[in-house]
Amino acid sequence: MSGAADVPATVHPSLWFTALGEVPARPPLAGARPADVCIVGGGMSGLWTALELCRADPGLEVVVLERERVGFGASGRNGGWVVGELSGGFGAWAARAGAAAAAEQERLIAATVGEIGRVVEEAGIDCDFLHCGALDVAQTPVEWDRLRAGFEAARVAPGARPGPQLLSAAAARERIEVAGLRGAVFAPDVARVQPAKLVVGLAAAAERAGARICEGTAVTAIEPGRVRTAHGDVRARWIVRATEAYGAEFADRRREVVPINSALIATEPLAEDDWRRLGWHGPALLADAAHMYVYLQRTADGRIVIGGRGVPYRYGSRTRREGAVPRRTIAELRARLTRLFPAAADLRIECAWHGVLGVARDWMPAVGVDRRRGEGWAVGYAGEGLAAANLAGRTLRDLILERDTELTALPWVGPPARRWEPEPLRFLGIRGVYSLLRGADAIERRSGRSSRLAKLADRLAGRP
Repeated sequence: MSGAADVPATVHPSLWFTALGEVPARPPLAGARPADVCIVGGGMSGLWTALELCRADPGLEVVVLERERVGFGASGRNGGWVVGELSGGFGAWAARAGAAAAAEQERLIAATVGEIGRVVEEAGIDCDFLHCGALDVAQTPVEWDRLRAGFEAARVAPGARPGPQLLSAAAARERIEVAGLRGAVFAPDVARVQPAKLVVGLAAAAERAGARICEGTAVTAIEPGRVRTAHGDVRARWIVRATEAYGAEFADRRREVVPINSALIATEPLAEDDWRRLGWHGPALLADAAHMYVYLQRTADGRIVIGGRGVPYRYGSRTRREGAVPRRTIAELRARLTRLFPAAADLRIECAWHGVLGVARDWMPAVGVDRRRGEGWAVGYAGEGLAAANLAGRTLRDLILERDTELTALPWVGPPARRWEPEPLRFLGIRGVYSLLRGADAIERRSGRSSRLAKLADRLAGRP
């Protein structure tokens, strides 16, 4: 096995879609039509919402409009982590809505991992779903101090749920043997999935339930009661914005979320001897405790997929919908893989891809409706959307159907709390934050001491 100097982007949006081969396209919208609910965006949020609405009220006319193909955005480009937590953390949600409400939200998002597994089994979606947990590993003393402090803070928080385990270096090595391992935290409320298989299967399930999905249908404007496209308009009582990071392409939502880029590479398939040589002894997902962290999956077909930040943000919230990943980013991800597993240095990298995730100004997702305008939204998952999208779909279902449930009372129900700064402040601030985090990691590896640059970066970013 040998390394690859140049790795082109996949023909499809990601390795996940390449593995599926050719998936027949759905026809675009065929002229103007009415609907009860029109959902803009054919990713996880839009499809879960469509499925939940149709199951709850089979008489509803639900139309989903997707500019490209279902799952073209983050839903089909991510690392395949179904994480039972929401960005922001318990403390931030408790400060907003109180400890009891924050604890209930944590309970429900943790339970969502199992809920997705239940629906996947019930609907017969073959998507490599495995509820296997995740390991967050420390390779330096300062990372280990940070992991332990975070674990203790979460453990003593009011309403904290049992589950995460703090593992010593010896205990962690029974599961994973990364270089310089100091210890780890094991989080059980995490599952592995092949995201393209999930999103394609979810779309089929929504159609069986009665939803109409139109691909190749770009939305040009969203107005109260009307969605405009070049193929005709959809008039609807409810319009749901499920565009996540791509919502920044609409002028009236340009400062609601920013599209932050994440890039991934995948190795060739590994044999069992290779896994033993690496020291990756089980299916658990893996992340490191660096400030500029990476996340890894051991796929069902035996590959390593590793992702992290490449070029984090482009001026004016621009997105690059397709294209090659920069060589520097591929090299950085390969280097991080080798730092975790030195024996991975000779593995061949077979493909690379990237995409954008939506981040709100306070790093906390928002789900809600405006009854006067007849509009719903789900935005700002900050990279933790595979589970959150399911919970958002169920929450939007109850809000639209005017049900008073435990979901409609969750702290994340409402509009995004803040707007992002205008350019060029947005560009300078985001690029500056990521530069500080890179600098903090370099200082900590060199000195063995915690860097103040990370704290400055968090303050500038507005992270809770």
